[in-house]
Order: sequence, then C-alpha cells, then structure tokens
Amino acid sequence: MSQPQELLFSKEHEWVKVDGDVATVGITDYAQNSLGDIVYVELPKVGSTINQFGNTGVIESVKAVSDLFTPVSGEVLEVNTGLETDPALVNREPFGGGWLFKVKLSKANETSHLLAPESYDQLVAEEGR
Repeated sequence: MSQPQELLFSKEHEWVKVDGDVATVGITDYAQNSLGDIVYVELPKVGSTINQFGNTGVIESVKAVSDLFTPVSGEVLEVNTGLETDPALVNREPFGGGWLFKVKLSKANETSHLLAPESYDQLVAEEGR
C-alpha cells in the first residue's frame, strides 16, 4: 500500500503533515482499518502542551479502545471538532477530513525520528505477516 508522499509516520500508526511550524496529526488508513468502525474520539485540549510519542487521547471503535499518541511535540492549536458528532470520519477520510489535531511545533528536528512513506509501508507489511 502506498502512503501519501507528503506525510511522515510513527510506528504507532499516526501520520503528520508539517507546514512551516504547524503539524497536522491523524491516524493512518492501516490503523483505522485495524480498529474497525470508530465510535468515539477523545482529543487533547487546545492550548495543552504535548510531547513526542506521548499519550494525547483515546480512540474507541466497536472492536477496541486504543490510546492516541503524538508523533511530534508542541502546543495544541486546534482539534477536529467535527469528530465529536461524526467520529467515523476517521474511517472514511483518514488522510483528509478525519485529521485529529494541529500542533505548533516546539522541536522541528523531531521529524527525523519518524518514518518516510516507504519505511512505513515496510512496517505495515511486516505487521501483516
């Protein structure tokens, strides 16, 4: 499966799109597919400070409840309020309208700890075995 080339990925199946000093975070298509139908998303509070790979919330599906982690550190600028009424948007548009939150980056060099699309594809292929 080919991932969007403008994104970076964590081993916990989150993606990040960096635009200047702002990063948009979501979960991957692989993650949403593994979870099944998403019924609830708990996101971090706007204004809160989050640390790379730290727990930032919860995502609940009909199958399981999973922790959300952040691939980057910074201040939460915005959360996707549309997920409050339509959490399944994450299933339908994991790389688009189903984004989770936006962060003002505090450590831009942290992206070097993330996976390029090809490396993430390899990780997913290994997990699928």
